[in-house]
Amino acid sequence: MHISIFGLGYVGTVSAACFAARGHQVVGVDVNRSKVDLLASGKAPIVEQDVEQLIAENVARKRLSATASTADAIAATDLSIVCVGTPSAPNGSIDTGALAAVCTEIGAALAGKSSRHTVVIRSTILPGTFRNVVVPALEESSGRRAGTDFAVATNPEFLREGTAVADFRNPPKTVVGADDAATADIVASLYEGLPGAVIRTTPEIAEVVKYVDNPWHALKVAFANEIGNICQAVGVDSHAVMDIFFHDTKLNISPAYLKPGFAFGGSCLPKDLRAITYLAQRLDLKIPVLQSINTSNMLQIERALDWILGLGKKDIAVLGVSFKAGTDDLRESPFIILVERLIGKGCRIRIFDHNIKLSMLTGANRDYINATIPHIASLMVDSAEAALADAGLVLITANVPEYVSALDRMTDHQHLLDFARVNAPQRLGARYHGINW
Repeated sequence: MHISIFGLGYVGTVSAACFAARGHQVVGVDVNRSKVDLLASGKAPIVEQDVEQLIAENVARKRLSATASTADAIAATDLSIVCVGTPSAPNGSIDTGALAAVCTEIGAALAGKSSRHTVVIRSTILPGTFRNVVVPALEESSGRRAGTDFAVATNPEFLREGTAVADFRNPPKTVVGADDAATADIVASLYEGLPGAVIRTTPEIAEVVKYVDNPWHALKVAFANEIGNICQAVGVDSHAVMDIFFHDTKLNISPAYLKPGFAFGGSCLPKDLRAITYLAQRLDLKIPVLQSINTSNMLQIERALDWILGLGKKDIAVLGVSFKAGTDDLRESPFIILVERLIGKGCRIRIFDHNIKLSMLTGANRDYINATIPHIASLMVDSAEAALADAGLVLITANVPEYVSALDRMTDHQHLLDFARVNAPQRLGARYHGINW
């Protein structure tokens, strides 16, 4: 394929070198003449392992060239990859000025081109940038329509400085965001033969993915450092601790707990979080990441409370109140906390939980109910149908067949707030609400 790559910074230079090494005919484009001259002479405008050698080899093979002319680059290629910078603005947003300017130039060049062209955004962009900045700039300057006269897609990069070539050649995933399958196929073909899943999705999802990966990596670094600070203070080898932590790939290093939903609860997570933060305080250590976890957790409960109260329905059915499915444990259940807050706001609650029979509760659960929520017995009913009767709003907290089947009997005036991503009846339409989706 004939490819033009706009922006010869870190991502653009690595991409140009690697695509040329894969046999594509690549033209690098930049407004900085020194970068253009360096690349054209077979030298790298950045310092990165293996890049200098790839550029030298592919310039010599005439697979890789460079220009400052957008018009020439568009005329000579079938697909353009935009890799210009999107630096932080003073308010924390991103500066899309360079991106908009490049898209405007590309659009102007497309106006005089007869063959169909594909524009791929590889720059890191916030959700909405594709629709609100990229597409309008291309359409307005070209006088043409995206999806009809030219193709446009997003293709976020996941290259780490220092290992970028290796990351390009061995990606854990390749993400392509496009509105049509044909465009997604064109972009995906650039990576044919590389390992890792090729994921075709919407431009909006592709935009968000990059902003999940990097904050997650940042969180891991901060979390590990806070654990390390605590370990050092108590005379424990933090690396030995984390080496053991890594062995659990079922929960610790895995997708477990990473699907958005509601707050955590139960007898373990809240208690152990409080204990380790207490220990850190005793040791005069500042651990803002660990200390903020419970604050974030409570804010998720507040968010649900505000949404429910905003709906204005005071009669509420709650299907499931244990802290997670498959247990009768009510200790620190976020659903119990939510119910308590709703009662305090004048809501009338009916609860059905198929795992909880008050007459059979013993031990810690009975003690917790007697000490904390003794009035729960008056709120509980014997069936999901009884809970739904006369309710204006139904809360489903677990993907339990008995709860899900009851949703088929919801009346036309009842709304559903889903905490468990269940397969809800399609007829609910706008009366269906997901807590995080």
